[in-house]
Amino acid sequence: MDSKHTTKIGLFQLVMLALGSLIGSGWLFGAWEASRIAGPASIISWVIGGLVIGAVAYDYVEIGAMFPEAGGMSKYAQYSHGSLLGFIAAWANWISLITLIPIEAVAAVQYMSTWPWSWANWTHQFLHNGVITNLGLLVVFGFILIFTLLNYWSVRVLTGFTSLISIFKLGVPTLTIIMLTLSGFYPQNYGSSIHDFMPYGTAPIFAATSVAGIIFSFNAFQTVINMGSEIKNSRKNIGRGIAISLIISGIIYIILQSTFITSLDPAMIAKSGWHGIQFNSPFADLAILLGIHWLAVLLYMDAFVSPFGTGVSFVASTARALYAMEGNHHIPSFIGKVNTTYGIPRVALIVDTFLSMVMVSIFRSWAVLATVICTSTLIAYLTGPVTAVSFRKMGPNFNRPVKLKHLSWMAPFSFVLASLATYWAMWPTTIQVILVILLGLPFYFYYEYKTGFTSTRKAFWSSLWMIGYLIFISAMSYLGSHEFNGINWIHYPYDFVVIIIASLAFYYWGVHSWQIFPDYYQAKKLNETVVTEKETSTK
Repeated sequence: MDSKHTTKIGLFQLVMLALGSLIGSGWLFGAWEASRIAGPASIISWVIGGLVIGAVAYDYVEIGAMFPEAGGMSKYAQYSHGSLLGFIAAWANWISLITLIPIEAVAAVQYMSTWPWSWANWTHQFLHNGVITNLGLLVVFGFILIFTLLNYWSVRVLTGFTSLISIFKLGVPTLTIIMLTLSGFYPQNYGSSIHDFMPYGTAPIFAATSVAGIIFSFNAFQTVINMGSEIKNSRKNIGRGIAISLIISGIIYIILQSTFITSLDPAMIAKSGWHGIQFNSPFADLAILLGIHWLAVLLYMDAFVSPFGTGVSFVASTARALYAMEGNHHIPSFIGKVNTTYGIPRVALIVDTFLSMVMVSIFRSWAVLATVICTSTLIAYLTGPVTAVSFRKMGPNFNRPVKLKHLSWMAPFSFVLASLATYWAMWPTTIQVILVILLGLPFYFYYEYKTGFTSTRKAFWSSLWMIGYLIFISAMSYLGSHEFNGINWIHYPYDFVVIIIASLAFYYWGVHSWQIFPDYYQAKKLNETVVTEKETSTK
């Protein structure tokens, strides 16, 4: 996707772009939702969520630096395990990305529908019983179009816009933390015993990680990976950009959760319990209760800006993911056409925009859209640790600008964490997402047919571990404990033990399933363009 007019992205712009993706509607809803599910112990949920995504991101730093290309996360699995696994990973990743565009637009419109001013009464028609109305849908379409247009001309417009908006998005949460703490600080809300701290037990701590949008909030590290060759000094800045953005956002999220917990009036908690806390616009409502009306106004504004900035960032990632899928030769070639002047996959942008509108026309609720994001993302991410370790075996002499010291144990560890987080998303989300992934298989088999099924059988055997894994995690979600919406054949916490043991078995099966496909030589050719230095070989 390079062109003479493409502007390379520096580290600061890269971090701002990642933060623009990371800090979206999650911080506006997440602290409240997590508190309702797990009480004060929800602060642990944010640590766990950050650990899950941080561990997965660790694996991608090595292969991202090895293969710096736009939309790379949609290609790595195909390089190591062939076209079927590559398609499953790319399609799952694309489904999560294309859902993120409308979910941010819906979040912005949903907050607009709660504006308290008399002149804004007309916005109340945007939402009815938590569902976007026809009028609200037109506004959502407007947001999606704006997201697209800001990406349509060049990377320069994109990075200039997101750097500015990311600074604003960092400032408002920081100001919220300061003002709410000064106006109402009740550390006793954490309780004086384990029961007070964990009023609903330990299982909701894990459930909140997936159900309350915590992993969704941390998900956007792939914005950095998918920019690939558009990053200045990619061999250093891919890892730096991911680490810096995840650390900054993690600190903000954890402090915001603590601020929400300690800003609530203890009498409110005593009256209704944590489950009974009801807010339409959590931090804005809390500011009004504490008498900080000017902060409430700023929060209503940020509830528009934060999802807006994230939506803009994810339009870029989604277009690059679709562009990469075309490079895998399993969707029509015209979709991957790149504008020669600006180096932007404009056709992919247009296709994503249209399909995002279709998605939100069918699923008009923020909560419903959110159900597919966490699980589809994690299914795509599961291929990362397997591919990273497989390339250690199949390409030991490849250039590795970053060679991770702890990959041998971090890869299986991250695979297990991603599996647990998929389970925490609860039945029937797992099977729903898998069915959505299966909807893409006709494209795969059609293009395999056009090539004469030359490597289809080989690709099937190389991907059989993933097929088995998807069957296992679906069955486990159904048979698992009541705490995670299963039928309780396997009680908590023994369900965790079963998942850990089985996940390790599937991981090692996957690592031993790599084979040499034609795409391997494409990866080798790309890797030969990478420059490596000894002093940057460890991290």
